[in-house]
Amino acid sequence: MKKRWVQVGQGATETSEKLAQQLNIDHSLAQILVQRGIADFEEARYFFRPQPGHLHDPFLMKDMEQAVDRISLAIGQHEKILVYGDYDVDGTTAVALTYSFLSQFTQQIDYYIPDRHQEGYGISTQGIDFAKANGFTLIIALDCGIRSVDKIAYANQLGIDFIIADHHLPAEQIPEAVAVLDPKRVDCEYPFKELSGCGIGFKIAQAYCQLHNLPDELYQQYLDLCMVSIAADIVPIIDENRVMAHFGLLKLNENPCTGLKALMQISGRTENYTIADVVFQLAPRINAAGRMGHARDAVKMLLSEVAELAEEQSALINLQNTDRKSFDQNITAEALAMIEASEELVNRKTTVLFQQHWNKGVIGIVASRLTETYYRPTIVLTESNGKYTGSARSVVGYDLYEALLACEELLEQFGGHKYAAGLTLKPENLDTFTEKFEKVVATTISPNLLIPEILIDSEISLTQIDAKFYRILAQMAPFGPQNMAPVFKSTGVSLVGYPQIVGTNHLKLAVKQQNSAIFDGIAFGQGEFEQLLKADRPFDICYTIEENVWKDKKRLQLNIKGIKID
Repeated sequence: MKKRWVQVGQGATETSEKLAQQLNIDHSLAQILVQRGIADFEEARYFFRPQPGHLHDPFLMKDMEQAVDRISLAIGQHEKILVYGDYDVDGTTAVALTYSFLSQFTQQIDYYIPDRHQEGYGISTQGIDFAKANGFTLIIALDCGIRSVDKIAYANQLGIDFIIADHHLPAEQIPEAVAVLDPKRVDCEYPFKELSGCGIGFKIAQAYCQLHNLPDELYQQYLDLCMVSIAADIVPIIDENRVMAHFGLLKLNENPCTGLKALMQISGRTENYTIADVVFQLAPRINAAGRMGHARDAVKMLLSEVAELAEEQSALINLQNTDRKSFDQNITAEALAMIEASEELVNRKTTVLFQQHWNKGVIGIVASRLTETYYRPTIVLTESNGKYTGSARSVVGYDLYEALLACEELLEQFGGHKYAAGLTLKPENLDTFTEKFEKVVATTISPNLLIPEILIDSEISLTQIDAKFYRILAQMAPFGPQNMAPVFKSTGVSLVGYPQIVGTNHLKLAVKQQNSAIFDGIAFGQGEFEQLLKADRPFDICYTIEENVWKDKKRLQLNIKGIKID
Protein backbone atom coordinates (compact mmCIF):
# COMPACT_ATOMS: atom_id res chain seq x y z
CA MET A 1 0.00 0.00 0.00
CA LYS A 2 1.29 3.44 -0.96
CA LYS A 3 2.23 5.61 2.01
CA ARG A 4 2.75 9.35 2.43
CA TRP A 5 6.05 10.53 3.87
CA VAL A 6 5.26 13.42 6.21
CA GLN A 7 7.97 15.52 7.81
CA VAL A 8 7.26 16.42 11.44
CA GLY A 9 7.50 20.14 12.26
CA GLN A 10 11.07 20.91 13.25
CA GLY A 11 10.54 23.35 16.11
CA ALA A 12 12.86 26.21 17.10
CA THR A 13 16.38 25.72 15.71
CA GLU A 14 17.86 28.09 18.30
CA THR A 15 16.42 25.95 21.13
CA SER A 16 17.66 22.68 19.63
CA GLU A 17 21.18 24.06 19.03
CA LYS A 18 21.38 25.22 22.64
CA LEU A 19 20.10 21.85 23.86
CA ALA A 20 22.63 19.99 21.69
CA GLN A 21 25.45 21.96 23.33
CA GLN A 22 24.11 21.55 26.88
CA LEU A 23 23.66 17.79 26.49
CA ASN A 24 26.64 17.21 24.17
CA ILE A 25 24.50 15.28 21.68
CA ASP A 26 23.97 15.26 17.91
CA HIS A 27 21.93 18.25 16.73
CA SER A 28 19.38 15.96 15.04
CA LEU A 29 18.68 14.20 18.33
CA ALA A 30 18.34 17.56 20.09
CA GLN A 31 15.86 18.61 17.41
CA ILE A 32 13.77 15.49 18.09
CA LEU A 33 13.71 16.34 21.80
CA VAL A 34 12.43 19.83 20.98
CA GLN A 35 9.73 18.31 18.74
CA ARG A 36 8.60 16.30 21.79
CA GLY A 37 8.27 19.34 24.00
CA ILE A 38 11.68 19.25 25.71
CA ALA A 39 13.16 22.73 25.65
CA ASP A 40 15.90 22.92 28.30
CA PHE A 41 18.41 20.90 30.29
CA GLU A 42 16.08 20.27 33.27
CA GLU A 43 13.28 18.98 31.06
CA ALA A 44 15.77 16.73 29.26
CA ARG A 45 17.02 15.35 32.57
CA TYR A 46 13.41 14.65 33.63
CA PHE A 47 12.84 12.87 30.29
CA PHE A 48 16.06 10.82 30.21
CA ARG A 49 16.09 9.95 33.91
CA PRO A 50 12.57 8.91 35.05
CA GLN A 51 12.21 8.66 38.84
CA PRO A 52 9.47 7.18 41.05
CA GLY A 53 9.20 10.66 42.56
CA HIS A 54 7.88 11.90 39.20
CA LEU A 55 4.58 10.09 39.86
CA HIS A 56 1.76 12.51 40.66
CA ASP A 57 0.04 12.70 44.04
CA PRO A 58 -2.92 10.27 43.70
CA PHE A 59 -5.08 12.50 45.92
CA LEU A 60 -5.13 15.09 43.13
CA MET A 61 -7.64 12.78 41.41
CA LYS A 62 -11.25 13.66 42.16
CA ASP A 63 -12.91 11.23 44.60
CA MET A 64 -9.65 9.48 45.52
CA GLU A 65 -10.03 10.37 49.19
CA GLN A 66 -13.58 8.92 49.22
CA ALA A 67 -12.35 5.78 47.44
CA VAL A 68 -9.53 4.90 49.83
CA ASP A 69 -11.62 5.86 52.87
CA ARG A 70 -14.35 3.45 51.72
CA ILE A 71 -11.80 0.69 51.04
CA SER A 72 -10.21 1.26 54.45
CA LEU A 73 -13.63 1.08 56.12
CA ALA A 74 -14.45 -2.17 54.29
CA ILE A 75 -11.16 -3.73 55.35
CA GLY A 76 -11.55 -2.52 58.93
CA GLN A 77 -15.08 -3.91 59.20
CA HIS A 78 -14.26 -7.18 57.40
CA GLU A 79 -16.70 -6.47 54.58
CA LYS A 80 -16.52 -8.61 51.46
CA ILE A 81 -14.90 -6.73 48.56
CA LEU A 82 -15.37 -7.73 44.91
CA VAL A 83 -12.77 -6.51 42.40
CA TYR A 84 -14.54 -6.27 39.01
CA GLY A 85 -12.82 -5.69 35.66
CA ASP A 86 -12.96 -5.90 31.89
CA TYR A 87 -11.84 -9.02 30.01
CA ASP A 88 -9.01 -7.43 27.98
CA VAL A 89 -5.35 -6.98 28.97
CA ASP A 90 -5.95 -3.66 30.69
CA GLY A 91 -8.91 -5.03 32.65
CA THR A 92 -7.28 -8.30 33.69
CA THR A 93 -4.00 -6.66 34.77
CA ALA A 94 -6.04 -4.05 36.69
CA VAL A 95 -7.97 -6.77 38.51
CA ALA A 96 -4.80 -8.74 39.25
CA LEU A 97 -3.01 -5.66 40.59
CA THR A 98 -5.88 -4.41 42.77
CA TYR A 99 -6.87 -7.86 44.07
CA SER A 100 -3.27 -8.78 44.89
CA PHE A 101 -2.57 -5.44 46.56
CA LEU A 102 -5.69 -5.50 48.76
CA SER A 103 -5.15 -9.18 49.61
CA GLN A 104 -2.21 -8.00 51.71
CA PHE A 105 -4.74 -6.43 54.11
CA THR A 106 -7.86 -8.62 53.92
CA GLN A 107 -8.94 -12.15 53.06
CA GLN A 108 -12.54 -11.02 52.48
CA ILE A 109 -11.95 -10.40 48.79
CA ASP A 110 -12.62 -11.99 45.40
CA TYR A 111 -12.63 -10.91 41.76
CA TYR A 112 -15.12 -11.06 38.91
CA ILE A 113 -14.64 -10.78 35.15
CA PRO A 114 -17.78 -10.70 32.95
CA ASP A 115 -18.10 -13.34 30.24
CA ARG A 116 -17.47 -11.64 26.88
CA HIS A 117 -20.06 -13.79 25.12
CA GLN A 118 -22.82 -13.95 27.75
CA GLU A 119 -22.54 -10.59 29.51
CA GLY A 120 -20.61 -8.35 27.12
CA TYR A 121 -18.47 -5.36 28.04
CA GLY A 122 -18.76 -3.45 31.29
CA ILE A 123 -20.72 -3.84 34.47
CA SER A 124 -23.48 -6.43 34.12
CA THR A 125 -26.65 -7.11 36.09
CA GLN A 126 -25.39 -10.69 36.38
CA GLY A 127 -22.20 -9.49 38.07
CA ILE A 128 -24.14 -7.34 40.55
CA ASP A 129 -26.48 -10.25 41.29
CA PHE A 130 -23.42 -12.46 41.93
CA ALA A 131 -22.15 -9.88 44.42
CA LYS A 132 -25.52 -9.72 46.22
CA ALA A 133 -25.92 -13.51 46.37
CA ASN A 134 -22.44 -13.90 47.86
CA GLY A 135 -22.57 -11.13 50.43
CA PHE A 136 -20.28 -8.54 48.80
CA THR A 137 -21.00 -4.99 49.98
CA LEU A 138 -18.30 -3.15 48.00
CA ILE A 139 -17.43 -3.52 44.32
CA ILE A 140 -14.33 -1.86 42.85
CA ALA A 141 -14.87 -1.65 39.07
CA LEU A 142 -11.71 -1.24 36.98
CA ASP A 143 -11.43 -0.24 33.30
CA CYS A 144 -15.22 0.02 33.03
CA GLY A 145 -18.28 1.60 34.66
CA ILE A 146 -18.04 5.29 33.77
CA ARG A 147 -21.26 5.04 31.70
CA SER A 148 -23.04 2.42 33.82
CA VAL A 149 -25.54 4.83 35.39
CA ASP A 150 -28.42 2.33 35.47
CA LYS A 151 -26.28 -0.57 36.75
CA ILE A 152 -24.91 1.51 39.64
CA ALA A 153 -28.45 2.61 40.51
CA TYR A 154 -29.46 -1.07 40.60
CA ALA A 155 -26.54 -1.90 42.90
CA ASN A 156 -27.48 0.99 45.19
CA GLN A 157 -30.98 -0.47 45.52
CA LEU A 158 -29.41 -3.75 46.65
CA GLY A 159 -27.21 -2.03 49.22
CA ILE A 160 -23.96 -2.58 47.32
CA ASP A 161 -21.48 0.31 47.15
CA PHE A 162 -19.43 0.92 44.00
CA ILE A 163 -16.04 2.52 43.42
CA ILE A 164 -15.54 3.14 39.70
CA ALA A 165 -11.93 3.32 38.46
CA ASP A 166 -12.17 3.97 34.72
CA HIS A 167 -10.26 5.86 32.04
CA HIS A 168 -12.84 6.00 29.25
CA LEU A 169 -14.72 9.14 28.25
CA PRO A 170 -17.66 9.83 30.57
CA ALA A 171 -21.12 10.86 29.42
CA GLU A 172 -22.80 13.97 30.84
CA GLN A 173 -24.28 11.98 33.72
CA ILE A 174 -21.80 10.45 36.17
CA PRO A 175 -22.96 7.26 37.97
CA GLU A 176 -24.07 7.66 41.60
CA ALA A 177 -21.20 5.65 43.05
CA VAL A 178 -19.35 6.18 46.33
CA ALA A 179 -16.36 7.34 44.28
CA VAL A 180 -15.85 7.79 40.54
CA LEU A 181 -12.16 7.91 39.61
CA ASP A 182 -11.62 8.99 36.02
CA PRO A 183 -9.08 11.68 35.01
CA LYS A 184 -11.23 12.38 31.93
CA ARG A 185 -14.05 13.72 34.10
CA VAL A 186 -14.46 17.41 33.26
CA ASP A 187 -14.45 18.20 36.98
CA CYS A 188 -11.26 16.22 37.69
CA GLU A 189 -8.09 18.32 37.97
CA TYR A 190 -5.65 15.41 37.96
CA PRO A 191 -2.63 16.65 35.93
CA PHE A 192 -2.39 13.60 33.62
CA LYS A 193 -5.46 12.44 31.71
CA GLU A 194 -4.17 9.37 29.86
CA LEU A 195 -3.72 6.66 32.50
CA SER A 196 -4.70 3.09 31.62
CA GLY A 197 -7.41 1.34 33.62
CA CYS A 198 -4.70 -0.60 35.43
CA GLY A 199 -2.95 2.73 36.01
CA ILE A 200 -5.99 3.95 37.95
CA GLY A 201 -5.80 0.76 40.06
CA PHE A 202 -2.13 1.53 40.67
CA LYS A 203 -3.03 5.05 41.85
CA ILE A 204 -5.57 3.57 44.31
CA ALA A 205 -2.81 1.36 45.73
CA GLN A 206 -0.43 4.33 45.90
CA ALA A 207 -3.07 6.44 47.70
CA TYR A 208 -3.84 3.64 50.18
CA CYS A 209 -0.15 3.35 51.05
CA GLN A 210 0.16 7.12 51.48
CA LEU A 211 -2.93 7.26 53.71
CA HIS A 212 -1.69 4.46 55.97
CA ASN A 213 2.04 5.38 55.86
CA LEU A 214 2.96 2.07 54.25
CA PRO A 215 6.20 1.37 52.28
CA ASP A 216 6.21 2.34 48.58
CA GLU A 217 7.31 -1.20 47.70
CA LEU A 218 3.81 -2.49 48.56
CA TYR A 219 2.40 -0.82 45.44
CA GLN A 220 5.54 -0.38 43.29
CA GLN A 221 5.97 -4.17 43.09
CA TYR A 222 3.10 -4.15 40.57
CA LEU A 223 4.78 -1.87 38.03
CA ASP A 224 5.31 -4.79 35.62
CA LEU A 225 1.54 -5.38 35.46
CA CYS A 226 0.97 -1.66 35.03
CA MET A 227 3.47 -1.49 32.17
CA VAL A 228 1.81 -4.42 30.36
CA SER A 229 -1.51 -2.55 30.49
CA ILE A 230 0.09 0.65 29.19
CA ALA A 231 1.64 -1.23 26.27
CA ALA A 232 -1.47 -3.25 25.39
CA ASP A 233 -4.03 -0.45 25.72
CA ILE A 234 -1.98 1.86 23.45
CA VAL A 235 -2.13 4.85 25.80
CA PRO A 236 0.40 7.68 25.34
CA ILE A 237 3.81 6.84 26.81
CA ILE A 238 4.44 10.30 28.17
CA ASP A 239 4.35 11.91 31.61
CA GLU A 240 3.31 9.44 34.33
CA ASN A 241 2.81 6.56 31.88
CA ARG A 242 6.43 6.92 30.76
CA VAL A 243 7.64 6.64 34.36
CA MET A 244 5.52 3.54 35.02
CA ALA A 245 6.49 1.96 31.69
CA HIS A 246 10.20 2.61 32.34
CA PHE A 247 10.24 0.99 35.77
CA GLY A 248 7.75 -1.68 34.72
CA LEU A 249 10.06 -2.81 31.92
CA LEU A 250 12.99 -2.92 34.33
CA LYS A 251 10.98 -5.16 36.63
CA LEU A 252 9.75 -7.37 33.78
CA ASN A 253 13.32 -7.93 32.57
CA GLU A 254 14.88 -8.36 36.03
CA ASN A 255 12.26 -9.75 38.40
CA PRO A 256 8.81 -10.26 36.83
CA CYS A 257 5.87 -11.57 38.83
CA THR A 258 5.55 -15.36 38.65
CA GLY A 259 2.66 -15.29 36.18
CA LEU A 260 4.36 -12.98 33.68
CA LYS A 261 7.60 -14.96 34.03
CA ALA A 262 5.77 -18.16 33.02
CA LEU A 263 4.14 -16.37 30.09
CA MET A 264 7.51 -15.04 28.93
CA GLN A 265 8.96 -18.56 29.04
CA ILE A 266 6.16 -20.09 26.98
CA SER A 267 6.38 -17.27 24.42
CA GLY A 268 10.01 -18.29 23.83
CA ARG A 269 11.71 -15.17 25.13
CA THR A 270 12.70 -14.30 28.68
CA GLU A 271 14.83 -11.14 28.47
CA ASN A 272 15.39 -7.74 26.86
CA TYR A 273 11.69 -6.99 26.42
CA THR A 274 10.65 -3.65 24.94
CA ILE A 275 7.16 -2.16 24.82
CA ALA A 276 6.79 -3.54 21.28
CA ASP A 277 7.73 -7.03 22.49
CA VAL A 278 5.05 -6.82 25.19
CA VAL A 279 2.49 -5.72 22.57
CA PHE A 280 3.29 -8.56 20.18
CA GLN A 281 4.40 -11.37 22.52
CA LEU A 282 2.59 -11.10 25.84
CA ALA A 283 -0.55 -9.02 25.24
CA PRO A 284 -2.13 -11.29 22.58
CA ARG A 285 -1.74 -14.30 24.86
CA ILE A 286 -3.35 -12.53 27.83
CA ASN A 287 -6.14 -11.28 25.57
CA ALA A 288 -6.72 -14.77 24.16
CA ALA A 289 -8.17 -15.98 27.47
CA GLY A 290 -11.09 -13.56 27.23
CA ARG A 291 -11.47 -14.02 23.48
CA MET A 292 -11.52 -17.82 23.32
CA GLY A 293 -12.39 -18.91 26.87
CA HIS A 294 -12.82 -16.86 30.01
CA ALA A 295 -10.60 -13.96 31.06
CA ARG A 296 -10.58 -15.35 34.60
CA ASP A 297 -7.89 -17.73 33.29
CA ALA A 298 -5.64 -14.74 32.58
CA VAL A 299 -6.17 -13.31 36.07
CA LYS A 300 -5.42 -16.72 37.62
CA MET A 301 -2.12 -16.78 35.76
CA LEU A 302 -1.19 -13.21 36.71
CA LEU A 303 -1.97 -13.94 40.37
CA SER A 304 -0.12 -17.27 40.52
CA GLU A 305 2.66 -17.28 43.10
CA VAL A 306 3.64 -20.93 42.61
CA ALA A 307 5.69 -21.50 39.44
CA GLU A 308 3.99 -24.82 38.55
CA LEU A 309 0.51 -23.27 38.70
CA ALA A 310 1.64 -20.26 36.67
CA GLU A 311 3.13 -22.58 34.05
CA GLU A 312 -0.13 -24.57 33.82
CA GLN A 313 -2.16 -21.40 33.34
CA SER A 314 0.27 -19.93 30.81
CA ALA A 315 0.16 -23.19 28.83
CA LEU A 316 -3.65 -23.00 28.76
CA ILE A 317 -3.55 -19.39 27.62
CA ASN A 318 -0.97 -20.21 24.96
CA LEU A 319 -3.29 -22.89 23.53
CA GLN A 320 -6.15 -20.39 23.53
CA ASN A 321 -3.92 -17.98 21.63
CA THR A 322 -3.20 -20.65 19.01
CA ASP A 323 -6.96 -21.16 18.58
CA ARG A 324 -7.43 -17.39 18.41
CA LYS A 325 -4.93 -17.14 15.53
CA SER A 326 -6.86 -19.74 13.56
CA PHE A 327 -10.21 -17.96 14.04
CA ASP A 328 -8.61 -14.60 13.31
CA GLN A 329 -7.05 -15.77 10.03
CA ASN A 330 -10.19 -17.52 8.79
CA ILE A 331 -12.55 -14.64 9.57
CA THR A 332 -10.15 -12.07 8.12
CA ALA A 333 -9.93 -14.06 4.87
CA GLU A 334 -13.74 -14.31 4.72
CA ALA A 335 -14.15 -10.58 5.41
CA LEU A 336 -11.61 -9.58 2.75
CA ALA A 337 -13.40 -11.82 0.24
CA MET A 338 -16.70 -10.07 1.04
CA ILE A 339 -15.17 -6.66 0.28
CA GLU A 340 -13.37 -7.80 -2.87
CA ALA A 341 -16.58 -9.32 -4.26
CA SER A 342 -18.39 -5.96 -4.18
CA GLU A 343 -17.26 -2.91 -6.14
CA GLU A 344 -19.46 -0.77 -3.91
CA LEU A 345 -17.72 -2.03 -0.74
CA VAL A 346 -14.28 -1.55 -2.30
CA ASN A 347 -15.00 2.10 -3.12
CA ARG A 348 -16.55 3.16 0.18
CA LYS A 349 -14.91 5.44 2.73
CA THR A 350 -15.82 2.96 5.49
CA THR A 351 -16.05 -0.78 6.04
CA VAL A 352 -19.03 -2.20 7.96
CA LEU A 353 -19.34 -6.00 7.80
CA PHE A 354 -21.61 -8.47 9.60
CA GLN A 355 -21.72 -12.25 9.75
CA GLN A 356 -23.81 -14.10 12.31
CA HIS A 357 -21.29 -16.91 12.82
CA TRP A 358 -18.16 -14.81 13.38
CA ASN A 359 -16.50 -15.35 16.76
CA LYS A 360 -17.15 -12.38 19.04
CA GLY A 361 -13.77 -12.77 20.66
CA VAL A 362 -11.68 -11.98 17.57
CA ILE A 363 -13.72 -9.41 15.63
CA GLY A 364 -11.65 -6.57 17.10
CA ILE A 365 -8.50 -8.14 15.67
CA VAL A 366 -10.27 -8.66 12.33
CA ALA A 367 -11.28 -4.98 12.28
CA SER A 368 -7.62 -4.05 12.77
CA ARG A 369 -6.53 -6.40 9.96
CA LEU A 370 -9.10 -4.92 7.56
CA THR A 371 -7.92 -1.41 8.45
CA GLU A 372 -4.39 -2.43 7.50
CA THR A 373 -5.61 -3.59 4.06
CA TYR A 374 -8.33 -1.00 3.31
CA TYR A 375 -7.10 2.03 5.20
CA ARG A 376 -10.37 3.51 6.47
CA PRO A 377 -12.68 3.47 9.54
CA THR A 378 -13.84 -0.13 9.97
CA ILE A 379 -16.55 -1.93 11.95
CA VAL A 380 -16.90 -5.72 12.21
CA LEU A 381 -20.10 -7.13 13.74
CA THR A 382 -21.49 -10.47 14.83
CA GLU A 383 -24.63 -11.65 16.62
CA SER A 384 -24.76 -11.97 20.39
CA ASN A 385 -27.86 -12.47 22.53
CA GLY A 386 -30.21 -11.38 19.77
CA LYS A 387 -28.32 -8.15 18.98
CA TYR A 388 -25.49 -7.19 16.68
CA THR A 389 -22.32 -6.35 18.55
CA GLY A 390 -18.92 -5.42 17.24
CA SER A 391 -15.62 -3.61 17.29
CA ALA A 392 -14.60 -0.47 15.45
CA ARG A 393 -11.14 0.75 14.45
CA SER A 394 -10.07 4.06 12.94
CA VAL A 395 -7.18 5.52 10.96
CA VAL A 396 -4.60 7.98 12.26
CA GLY A 397 -6.08 11.45 12.66
CA TYR A 398 -9.77 10.53 12.48
CA ASP A 399 -12.01 10.54 15.58
CA LEU A 400 -14.06 7.36 15.34
CA TYR A 401 -15.82 8.06 18.64
CA GLU A 402 -17.25 11.32 17.29
CA ALA A 403 -18.51 9.52 14.17
CA LEU A 404 -20.30 6.93 16.32
CA LEU A 405 -21.71 9.74 18.46
CA ALA A 406 -23.30 11.19 15.31
CA CYS A 407 -25.06 7.82 14.82
CA GLU A 408 -25.98 7.21 18.46
CA GLU A 409 -29.76 7.18 17.87
CA LEU A 410 -29.24 3.92 15.92
CA LEU A 411 -27.07 2.29 18.61
CA GLU A 412 -28.09 0.48 21.76
CA GLN A 413 -24.76 1.30 23.36
CA PHE A 414 -21.21 2.23 22.43
CA GLY A 415 -18.01 3.34 24.09
CA GLY A 416 -14.29 3.59 23.63
CA HIS A 417 -11.63 5.94 22.35
CA LYS A 418 -10.76 8.07 19.32
CA TYR A 419 -9.26 5.09 17.48
CA ALA A 420 -11.06 2.04 18.89
CA ALA A 421 -14.58 1.42 20.15
CA GLY A 422 -17.19 -1.21 20.83
CA LEU A 423 -20.85 -0.97 19.85
CA THR A 424 -24.18 -2.81 19.97
CA LEU A 425 -27.26 -2.27 17.81
CA LYS A 426 -30.58 -3.92 16.98
CA PRO A 427 -30.56 -6.12 13.83
CA GLU A 428 -33.22 -3.98 12.15
CA ASN A 429 -30.95 -0.90 12.42
CA LEU A 430 -27.92 -2.41 10.66
CA ASP A 431 -28.60 -1.16 7.13
CA THR A 432 -29.58 2.34 8.27
CA PHE A 433 -26.56 2.54 10.55
CA THR A 434 -24.21 1.33 7.78
CA GLU A 435 -25.40 4.07 5.45
CA LYS A 436 -25.37 6.81 8.09
CA PHE A 437 -21.89 5.84 9.31
CA GLU A 438 -20.64 5.97 5.70
CA LYS A 439 -22.24 9.38 5.19
CA VAL A 440 -20.86 10.81 8.43
CA VAL A 441 -17.31 9.61 7.72
CA ALA A 442 -17.39 10.58 4.02
CA THR A 443 -18.37 14.15 4.89
CA THR A 444 -15.95 14.60 7.80
CA ILE A 445 -12.75 12.77 6.86
CA SER A 446 -9.98 14.49 4.91
CA PRO A 447 -9.01 12.48 1.79
CA ASN A 448 -5.34 12.42 2.84
CA LEU A 449 -6.29 10.60 6.07
CA LEU A 450 -7.32 7.63 3.90
CA ILE A 451 -3.68 7.19 2.82
CA PRO A 452 -1.40 5.83 5.58
CA GLU A 453 1.47 8.08 6.54
CA ILE A 454 5.01 7.65 7.74
CA LEU A 455 5.95 10.47 10.09
CA ILE A 456 9.60 11.42 9.62
CA ASP A 457 11.28 13.06 12.59
CA SER A 458 14.54 14.10 11.00
CA GLU A 459 16.61 13.87 7.82
CA ILE A 460 20.14 12.72 8.60
CA SER A 461 23.24 11.40 6.91
CA LEU A 462 24.22 7.79 7.58
CA THR A 463 27.59 9.19 8.69
CA GLN A 464 25.85 10.60 11.82
CA ILE A 465 24.94 7.12 13.05
CA ASP A 466 27.48 5.68 15.46
CA ALA A 467 27.53 4.00 18.89
CA LYS A 468 27.03 7.27 20.79
CA PHE A 469 24.17 8.35 18.53
CA TYR A 470 22.38 5.05 19.18
CA ARG A 471 23.12 5.13 22.92
CA ILE A 472 21.38 8.52 23.27
CA LEU A 473 18.56 7.38 20.99
CA ALA A 474 17.97 4.25 23.09
CA GLN A 475 17.57 6.41 26.20
CA MET A 476 14.48 8.00 24.62
CA ALA A 477 12.71 4.65 25.16
CA PRO A 478 10.26 3.28 26.18
CA PHE A 479 8.68 4.05 22.85
CA GLY A 480 4.97 4.16 22.17
CA PRO A 481 2.15 6.60 21.32
CA GLN A 482 3.30 10.26 21.51
CA ASN A 483 6.87 9.04 22.03
CA MET A 484 7.37 6.78 19.04
CA ALA A 485 10.80 5.49 18.01
CA PRO A 486 12.22 8.33 15.86
CA VAL A 487 11.99 7.78 12.11
CA PHE A 488 14.91 9.12 10.08
CA LYS A 489 15.20 9.86 6.38
CA SER A 490 18.38 9.57 4.33
CA THR A 491 18.52 10.54 0.65
CA GLY A 492 20.72 9.26 -2.12
CA VAL A 493 21.80 6.05 -0.43
CA SER A 494 23.41 3.29 -2.47
CA LEU A 495 22.86 -0.45 -2.53
CA VAL A 496 25.75 -2.64 -1.38
CA GLY A 497 25.66 -6.17 -2.81
CA TYR A 498 22.31 -7.69 -3.76
CA PRO A 499 18.99 -7.48 -1.92
CA GLN A 500 17.22 -10.72 -1.09
CA ILE A 501 13.73 -11.82 -0.10
CA VAL A 502 13.47 -13.42 3.34
CA GLY A 503 10.40 -14.84 5.06
CA THR A 504 7.11 -13.76 3.52
CA ASN A 505 7.94 -10.84 1.24
CA HIS A 506 10.49 -9.13 3.51
CA LEU A 507 13.51 -7.48 1.90
CA LYS A 508 16.99 -7.78 3.36
CA LEU A 509 19.59 -5.35 2.02
CA ALA A 510 22.73 -3.38 2.86
CA VAL A 511 23.19 0.34 2.16
CA LYS A 512 25.76 3.10 2.46
CA GLN A 513 25.85 6.82 1.74
CA GLN A 514 28.99 8.45 0.35
CA ASN A 515 31.79 7.50 2.78
CA SER A 516 29.55 6.19 5.59
CA ALA A 517 29.76 2.76 7.15
CA ILE A 518 27.71 -0.02 5.55
CA PHE A 519 24.42 -0.68 7.33
CA ASP A 520 22.30 -3.80 7.12
CA GLY A 521 18.61 -3.14 6.64
CA ILE A 522 15.34 -5.06 6.79
CA ALA A 523 12.23 -3.79 4.98
CA PHE A 524 9.22 -5.78 6.17
CA GLY A 525 6.58 -6.46 3.54
CA GLN A 526 8.48 -4.60 0.80
CA GLY A 527 9.73 -7.47 -1.36
CA GLU A 528 8.49 -5.70 -4.50
CA PHE A 529 11.63 -3.51 -4.40
CA GLU A 530 13.98 -6.45 -4.94
CA GLN A 531 13.92 -6.07 -8.75
CA LEU A 532 13.81 -2.26 -8.66
CA LEU A 533 16.92 -1.56 -6.61
CA LYS A 534 20.18 -1.28 -8.57
CA ALA A 535 23.72 -0.67 -7.35
CA ASP A 536 24.15 2.37 -9.64
CA ARG A 537 20.76 3.91 -8.83
CA PRO A 538 20.62 5.98 -5.59
CA PHE A 539 17.37 5.93 -3.64
CA ASP A 540 15.83 7.40 -0.48
CA ILE A 541 14.93 5.49 2.66
CA CYS A 542 13.11 6.23 5.90
CA TYR A 543 13.84 4.00 8.87
CA THR A 544 14.23 3.47 12.58
CA ILE A 545 17.56 2.38 14.07
CA GLU A 546 17.75 -0.86 16.02
CA GLU A 547 20.39 -2.99 17.67
CA ASN A 548 20.55 -6.50 16.23
CA VAL A 549 22.03 -9.11 18.56
CA TRP A 550 23.27 -12.33 16.94
CA LYS A 551 25.47 -14.84 18.78
CA ASP A 552 26.31 -12.23 21.42
CA LYS A 553 27.46 -9.75 18.75
CA LYS A 554 25.67 -6.40 18.53
CA ARG A 555 25.28 -4.47 15.30
CA LEU A 556 23.20 -1.47 14.38
CA GLN A 557 20.51 -2.25 11.82
CA LEU A 558 18.04 -0.08 9.90
CA ASN A 559 14.39 -1.09 10.07
CA ILE A 560 13.34 0.41 6.76
CA LYS A 561 9.77 1.77 6.77
CA GLY A 562 9.76 3.12 3.22
CA ILE A 563 11.81 3.23 0.00
CA LYS A 564 11.59 5.85 -2.77
CA ILE A 565 13.29 5.54 -6.13
CA ASP A 566 13.38 8.60 -8.41
